[in-house]
Amino acid sequence: MDDSPEPVATSSNPRLQALLGHEFFAPHQWKRRLVLWVGAVLVALAAILFAKASVWSYHLFLRILAFGVWIPLILTPLVFGLLAWVTEGRLRATRGSGIPQVIGTLHIEDEGFRARMLSLPIAVGKMVLTLISLAVGASIGREGPTVHVGAALFYSIGRRFGFTDPKAASRFILAGGAAGIAAAFNTPLAGVVFAIEELAGTFEHRFSGLLLTAVIIGGVVSLGIMGNYSYFGEVEASLPLGRAWLAVLLTGAICGLLGGLFARLILLSRHGPLARIGRLRARWPVPFAVGCGLALALLGLCSHNAIYGTGYDQARAIVQDAVNTPGQSFGIAKLLANVVSYWAGIPGGIFSPALAVGAGLGQNITQFLPDVPAAAVVLLGMSAYLAGVTGSPLTSAVIAMELCDNQDMVIPIMAACLLARAAASLFCPTPVYRDFAERMVQDYEQRHATRHPAAESDDDADDADSESTPVGRTSAFEEPAAPGENAARRQPSDTQ
Repeated sequence: MDDSPEPVATSSNPRLQALLGHEFFAPHQWKRRLVLWVGAVLVALAAILFAKASVWSYHLFLRILAFGVWIPLILTPLVFGLLAWVTEGRLRATRGSGIPQVIGTLHIEDEGFRARMLSLPIAVGKMVLTLISLAVGASIGREGPTVHVGAALFYSIGRRFGFTDPKAASRFILAGGAAGIAAAFNTPLAGVVFAIEELAGTFEHRFSGLLLTAVIIGGVVSLGIMGNYSYFGEVEASLPLGRAWLAVLLTGAICGLLGGLFARLILLSRHGPLARIGRLRARWPVPFAVGCGLALALLGLCSHNAIYGTGYDQARAIVQDAVNTPGQSFGIAKLLANVVSYWAGIPGGIFSPALAVGAGLGQNITQFLPDVPAAAVVLLGMSAYLAGVTGSPLTSAVIAMELCDNQDMVIPIMAACLLARAAASLFCPTPVYRDFAERMVQDYEQRHATRHPAAESDDDADDADSESTPVGRTSAFEEPAAPGENAARRQPSDTQ
């Protein structure tokens, strides 16, 4: 077959010919742009719908609660157990926040794995099951699931229009995740920073155009429908140099340590007391989820129903110094509620609940700093605790600044976030999402090695050893992944 290129038609205007031959006018490039624009619009619409539905679900729970504070003692455990049972099968990938699943698909370029994690049924199931969780008072957020849904929509649309190359699919997944977090919080800059710092873990110039385009289009759609608003409203606060900066040290250290402790608790390491909890959940997932639901309902009774839901209303009240704010025990109670809700293995994220915990802790710290503006301390507590939980100080700082539309606190917030990340590393050296994703990748590699043995014969043992996939280690705990563990119990999505 003659592979010589076809002759290019000559033009009377060579400059016009050169212009039309530019990559900008290539049909393939325009096809990709159109897919990207359509995907960004759909992600924004899905995020807005999800946000409104989440508010409705939580208000439904409040209406149920009005009939009797004892109702969650029965309703919440039963539904938690039902959700654990439903997500034992094909909907297993809907468990947890969804961000580790997105990170895992960026590192594993296997088409089958990506389809299991990012299919449209998984995206729809993620939204529906998260809404059901909120309707029974689960202490979860919608932002992580929105990232998962955004990545799934972009991936599915890209494949539908022929973008099946693994690298191209990775860029669509990354752009979808960025658009999801930007639309969830109405924070465009945070979407870009989150994609670079948390999802990709690196910056590549080819990603920049995709990210910015997806975030901008999604932001325009959100702006047109929801208006220009700040998540927690405008917060007029500043932190003058001097003794007031003691607030940075206290919030960074205290909130960072507690954030790292929370991350360590939900990771459920493979050795020690937490490993026993992990084994109990793996062996009896449904009864364990029922127990978590009961623990959450008991916490709700003890906290006068303050710990249910995302915690948005409570955090906003604390930040805005409203007349009715939760009590001084809210921060710790909400932290415990977040732990048992995540342990249950139900769908749901940790962003909004983490901000609520940080606001509660900041409210506690203000008691020791009477001369420092309370709003400034609360804002520092929110950003520092989020940085401690996620291990992403830059993303946490940008989110905190955009959520409250405050530019005066840029330097104090960044300082508190960096200090919090250092403090959190004492408990959780690896960011929690990345640790979950590493375990997911290791599980995938072990099963892949089992299904496709590296050694084709016993005559060359050295070659077999060099080709076989080694047992990985989580950089968080330096613990070898047990090769004999029940693979059925440790599906990738079970890492949440």
